[in-house]
Amino acid sequence: MPTERLSMRRIRDVLRLKYEARLSERAMTAALGVSKGAIGSYLSRARAAGLSWPLPEGLTDTELERRLFPGPPAAETVASRPVPDWAEVERELRRRGVTRALLWQEYRARHPDGFGYSWFCEAYEAWKSRLSPRMRQSHVGGEKVFVDFAGDTIGVTDPDSGVVWQARLFVATMGASNLVFAEARASEGLADWIGAHVSLFAALGGVPKFVVCDNLKSAVIRADRYEPGLNRSYLELAEHYGTTILPARPGKPRDKAKVEQSVLLAERWILARLRNARFFSLTELNGAITTLTADLNARIMRGFGASRAELFAALDAPVLRGLPERAYAFAQWKRCRVGPDYHVEVEGHWYSVPFRLIRQVLDVRVAEGTVEAFHRGERVASHPRARQRRGHSTVPEHMPSAHRRHAQWTPARLLEEAARIGPATVVLCETVMAARPHPEQGFRTCLGILALARTYGAARLDAACGRGVSIRARSVASIRSILQNGLERAFLDEEPERRPPPLHGNIRGGGYFH
Repeated sequence: MPTERLSMRRIRDVLRLKYEARLSERAMTAALGVSKGAIGSYLSRARAAGLSWPLPEGLTDTELERRLFPGPPAAETVASRPVPDWAEVERELRRRGVTRALLWQEYRARHPDGFGYSWFCEAYEAWKSRLSPRMRQSHVGGEKVFVDFAGDTIGVTDPDSGVVWQARLFVATMGASNLVFAEARASEGLADWIGAHVSLFAALGGVPKFVVCDNLKSAVIRADRYEPGLNRSYLELAEHYGTTILPARPGKPRDKAKVEQSVLLAERWILARLRNARFFSLTELNGAITTLTADLNARIMRGFGASRAELFAALDAPVLRGLPERAYAFAQWKRCRVGPDYHVEVEGHWYSVPFRLIRQVLDVRVAEGTVEAFHRGERVASHPRARQRRGHSTVPEHMPSAHRRHAQWTPARLLEEAARIGPATVVLCETVMAARPHPEQGFRTCLGILALARTYGAARLDAACGRGVSIRARSVASIRSILQNGLERAFLDEEPERRPPPLHGNIRGGGYFH
């Protein structure tokens, strides 16, 4: 860094000690605490300005400084030499790898009698200081895009109810060319934030190297100056497009001054012009915004002699990263703990995962058409996304073997098993399932009844079921009680064989009455 210039009072001391006290430069260094190099520089400037000690009477500090540090050449001297096109210098500096030294060398190659490098840098800084603040930043072409939501909103009328709701304006600005992109979104939520970026990259026709964003919750879940925590869906978007997210430091709006100025410009150029218009859909509103944004980007910027669109085509567009084959499909991530029934809950619906992961915490990716579960970065389950609430989506392979066997029971299979025992068993099972709101609610009762055949045999069980039907018994306990007490025996033979009565002296027989 250059040495800080001494005050005029101390420079007067340098001249006094040199010409009046006749001290050596080494002694002056010890006396003033100033380096020999600095003292030598001030003495050289004084000799070049024709100054010695004592200084002319009435010489003010301002006049002394003007004589010692005259600054850039006067206008008439400048007019005699070719002056660089500072707007062109500014545009070239935004290209990757271009430096002031390189541009000065090219300038001197074209104009051998041109100015030196020091004058070149000082004159460029003087020109740059006269520009508006948003032009003071230097950015490499295609390197950064700055994104944010505008503070002001714009009303959209619901055509059915007539209710007016407020749409938010997403604004983005390219760093090198200042190209502005704007789009109205329904909210500042994660889905709209991601969707606005997809539209931005499509409109640019490519992807910048960095995306500089604010610390809104849709982008940054943990604001930190050194290690900000980014939303996982936002990181997935960046990975899909091959870009990098750079959040601004908390409370440092100058980190994204480009988009702050562009937001103000969009509010004045777009929202102010549409303040009296009425829109009935976001599509209609965005059509008007696109037209106004194109007009804004086509305007010639003062100091550059070119429009934002022209600068974008020259600086940013050639070096943007290409778009992927498919646009990013929005997906939301959430952390879920697996329940004891090896299912995770997503938006009121339950999705199965392998039963070995019971009580584990999984990362669940919820996309438009799928729900995927990940454990330690490995996908362990994938389901079509279900829209109904309070339902279950279960993959048989996720179930324990005993549960799979139980899940294979259906009303038809239960009746098939009951038919192997007997017709009364079929009737009882049908009656049990018909008495419940859903047949599945009677499966356990039917399975319990069928299991009694292993203890009492098929014939006795079918007879007990016949008695149960006659007395309207519907439970396993009732059928078991009938079997334990032998009450089914009257139903073992519904039609007993007809045998002739035994011959006996007390039996008169049918011929007695004839």
